[in-house]
Amino acid sequence: VFQVESRAQMNMLPRLRPETYYDLVIQVAIIRPGPITGGMLHPYLARRHGQEEVTYPHPALEPVLRKTLGVPLFQEQVMRLAMVAADYSPGEADQLRRDMATWRSHGPIEEHHERLVSRMVAKGIEVEFAERVFQQIKGFGEYGFPESHAASFALIAYATAWLKCHHHEVFTCALLNAQPMGFYSSGTIVEDAKRHDIPVLPIDVMVSNWDCTLEGEVGGGVRGSALRCASLGAERRVAPDPTTPLSLAEQTQLPGPASKGKAALGIRMGLRYVKGLRKEHGESIVREQRLSPYRSIEDLKRRTRVPVDALVALAEAGALSAFVAERRQALWIVHGLSRQDRPEQLILSFDDPAPKPELPGLTDLDEVNWDWRRSGHSTRAHLLEPLRATLREKGWPTAAEVGALEHGRRTDYVGVVICRQRPHTASGVTFMTLEDETGFVNLVMWNQVWQEHKVLAKTLSLMGVSGKIQAEEGVVHLIVDKVWEPRLRDEPVGQRSRDFH
Repeated sequence: VFQVESRAQMNMLPRLRPETYYDLVIQVAIIRPGPITGGMLHPYLARRHGQEEVTYPHPALEPVLRKTLGVPLFQEQVMRLAMVAADYSPGEADQLRRDMATWRSHGPIEEHHERLVSRMVAKGIEVEFAERVFQQIKGFGEYGFPESHAASFALIAYATAWLKCHHHEVFTCALLNAQPMGFYSSGTIVEDAKRHDIPVLPIDVMVSNWDCTLEGEVGGGVRGSALRCASLGAERRVAPDPTTPLSLAEQTQLPGPASKGKAALGIRMGLRYVKGLRKEHGESIVREQRLSPYRSIEDLKRRTRVPVDALVALAEAGALSAFVAERRQALWIVHGLSRQDRPEQLILSFDDPAPKPELPGLTDLDEVNWDWRRSGHSTRAHLLEPLRATLREKGWPTAAEVGALEHGRRTDYVGVVICRQRPHTASGVTFMTLEDETGFVNLVMWNQVWQEHKVLAKTLSLMGVSGKIQAEEGVVHLIVDKVWEPRLRDEPVGQRSRDFH
């Protein structure tokens, strides 16, 4: 979901608990170096939930800070603070804005330090608040949001969240067709859809398009590939004062969710996800299939003239299962057809009634591994699902079970690494996300632990960790004190994670 897909944003959502459109504006803006390095995040949360009184460091600052409960969060507020609290002239404020943008390249921002702080203190503002404002100004020099920017992003964040909530299959299909993008791989997006009971159908040359499509029955009895679009063009009521606490539905009046039982759509994965299949070959396969269904692998090759390596990719991805259920048998046929293209070699006749060789079938883990190698996801199962019995024998819980543990409980966990993050605002802390078939486990690794286990922590795809549960305000982390490599007889294929972006 736009702007709230990162670990930090997702952890903030249950703490901030947005109820109005303007809450989302704050949600988007608050997880930035400016508010974080300025120490504004925790005071805002405490005031929002009534744990701390809303106060202003000077009566003149109330108009500037009222909408954010006395805590400066936006660039405009910081500039206005300099003018109101430190008596900056418009020219001085503009110079401050330019110096903010260059401080990391040794700009003259420090020249403003004494001027800002001393003038604020002279006006009766506590020195602690003045210093925090200056630190926030430095943070904004790295990355901070103007309010107008955050408001635009909040609207898109709400629209995408609404689509995911009410038209999840449509939203997911669109995400899959827009890859690569965002924090999460296609495999993680597919697993999320399956956990939300959306049927995800495998790649199949007899029905797949190049892009992913929606299949099933839409209210009114329309069958086949279909797409329901949620209109974003509805009229919006704009509050005369943007701080007026209108509900999200009032601020952005999008159409309501489809009636239950009116739609039963699944996502058909597209040929675009077969690694090694070029787009022109995929489009040729789709075009010929629409003219008339293929009768066999040989018929597909003859009509499309795609090269053998493309057919090998399709066979390994399981996309030829309409003709041959076993992938190794499909590969045998494909390689036999390649020999027919070379008359000087032995030609195998596949119309011959002689029995085909008895090739060993793939295990459940083999099928899932082949899926992930050739298409970066599996509609059959998560990488760890075929290994769950083995993991249980070793006493390793699922992500869902870890998420249900009480605060302070120690546990081990084994999952696939999908994300590593080490933001410079976190004082050397590394955040990682591990995944299995039931969901995610969010890890926190202090710098000392990271340094001790750096090689494994940076390189393992399937990772084992030990640590203690931290559960606060609806947010669960595993505070890691040990990283280890799981020892399994059979292992899933290694997957690339999104690291340090």
